[in-house]
Amino acid sequence: MNKAEAAWQAKLRDLGCIVCKLDLKVDSPAEIHHMLSGGRRRGEMFVLPLCQQHHRSGRNDEVVSRDQSQRRFETRYGTELYLLEKVKKLCAALPK
Repeated sequence: MNKAEAAWQAKLRDLGCIVCKLDLKVDSPAEIHHMLSGGRRRGEMFVLPLCQQHHRSGRNDEVVSRDQSQRRFETRYGTELYLLEKVKKLCAALPK
């Protein structure tokens, strides 16, 4: 990972979980979820900030975990590309 990628991911962790922010209107700590294409990571800039519940909890009830089911996750919260665009817009509005 280069410096720009590390800085981007640090900014996303500071932003918090994008799903909690958009869906629940709350701030929650985030970890980095790497977006996949054909089962492989798309790169260090194609990442989403997700809380543990939305990222890898294995839940599929009132919370849908991305690692449990990408299809259910995207049906409920929007595609990963849609969420990435929301993340970019929110980060662009942050003070530098």
